[in-house]
Amino acid sequence: MNFETFEPVYEAILADLGFDRGADERARDVATALATSFSTSRFDGWAGATVAVVGAAPCLGDELDRVRAADVVVAASTAADVLSRHGIAVDCMVTDLDKNPETAAALTDAGVPVVAHAHGDNVPALREWLPRFDSDHTMVTTQAAPIGAVDNVGGFTDGDRAAFLADHVGAGRLTFPGWAFDDPAVSPMKARKLEWAAMLLGWLERRRDERFDVLDDRRSRVRRAFDAQVR
Repeated sequence: MNFETFEPVYEAILADLGFDRGADERARDVATALATSFSTSRFDGWAGATVAVVGAAPCLGDELDRVRAADVVVAASTAADVLSRHGIAVDCMVTDLDKNPETAAALTDAGVPVVAHAHGDNVPALREWLPRFDSDHTMVTTQAAPIGAVDNVGGFTDGDRAAFLADHVGAGRLTFPGWAFDDPAVSPMKARKLEWAAMLLGWLERRRDERFDVLDDRRSRVRRAFDAQVR
């Protein structure tokens, strides 16, 4: 995924959620001053592999065998902590630093790559935590146009961004343990973000000519919603 392909989708997300592109760009610029170059060749071993893109929904505890069956494990945010408690090592963590940055820092210290995301409302976290990460094991991303050492491989939430990263480096098959799009306890904004995560996965599976089982109960409406948003 390059930014030229992703940009129309990004613009649709901004318009739908009322977010400010300028704020994303300012966060990206802060991150650029703190980031060092990270080559995605670090993920060459994912090519052709089965990659578990692991979410942190309550169902994860019942789906750990699906994680263990994968060749590569990518944890979105607090899924990394759940997996650690069950003795499952992760190969990468994807985070926007909003919940468990201590876990991300510890993983980089242990040589595990962390993909840290810069967006409009996490500048304080970027300034606090990026200097505390081992830069050799930290990839920094943006949802705006990439510059310098800050990349954009597509995606919006931690979970779908992990899926886009896996696709970007040539993953063979994607599985989605620990995912749930419907949570009545979340805020309206979080619920809408989850809807976008589903729409983005629907777009990605079409691009890959694959069917993600996590979308089996919503595929048609997700695709219609995406097509209505992104013209």
